[in-house]
Amino acid sequence: MAAPEQFEIPRDFRALAEKSVEQAKQAFDGFISAAHQAVTTLEGQAESARKGARHVAEKAMNFAEQNVAGSFDLAQRLVRAKDVQEVMKLQADFVQSQMQILAQQAKELGESAGQAAQEAGSPKR
Repeated sequence: MAAPEQFEIPRDFRALAEKSVEQAKQAFDGFISAAHQAVTTLEGQAESARKGARHVAEKAMNFAEQNVAGSFDLAQRLVRAKDVQEVMKLQADFVQSQMQILAQQAKELGESAGQAAQEAGSPKR
């Protein structure tokens, strides 16, 4: 059997292939770097969202505690009321006050939620 002929790759073709492989490697490295950066950015946004949600939840719990305490305070004053007129006045004052408090609390919660959403959407660098 005859010896197989040796096949030699031309030097220019080899250089072109090496250059193409190097360019592909650089492109892949750039892609991986961008992917890592995107993951890091998303992790930062998720952390901001989590912190913002926790802040809003804590604020809501504080408001709920304040509102319940106010209701118990009203109940104690109602028990000590001398007559029906005083009960009616205490109730009317409480409702008026509570409406103002709830409006303020809703405003603060809305602002906090909006700020948390804005911070969660802002990329961290």
